[in-house]
Amino acid sequence: METTKRQLLIGTATATLMVSGLTKVAFAKLPLDLGGDSAAKKTLVKMIRVMFPHKTFGNGPYERTADAVFAASAKTPADKIAFFASLRDVQESGFDGLDDDKAYAALKSMENTDFFKLVKGTTVTTLYDDPEVWTVLGYEGPSFDKGGYIHRGFNDLDWLPDPRIDEYAGAGQ
Repeated sequence: METTKRQLLIGTATATLMVSGLTKVAFAKLPLDLGGDSAAKKTLVKMIRVMFPHKTFGNGPYERTADAVFAASAKTPADKIAFFASLRDVQESGFDGLDDDKAYAALKSMENTDFFKLVKGTTVTTLYDDPEVWTVLGYEGPSFDKGGYIHRGFNDLDWLPDPRIDEYAGAGQ
């Protein structure tokens, strides 16, 4: 019996789909719920706090940001496993016991890794989009749902002198 190219392609595609489906099912059941692991969350919160230090921020914004990082890391089973392995490496390196300067140096040494880039990228967009952070920083939040900035202090320039208004009479006058 001779195998044609068409049969070979169909067989390969079928095998690929079957393996892909089985892999997804197998990895989806792995116990890698990092959000439920308090030690992992503690390490991630410390990483975020060292990356973006604000003495006036409470733990809430950092913990919510860590939850967002966990969610972002789990887009695919492979991403979830890679993130889990990298976070475990950070934990096993003794990161939690480092002071802030040494922790910063440790983070600096991994800044080109995909793990670090995921944590940093998610943190930048999540931490500073937290209403609790807005309050601490003095940001009133977006204005479009409150009628815009014009009637909400945009023109409160009490600290500037009144503008000089001179009429322009044209060139040569």
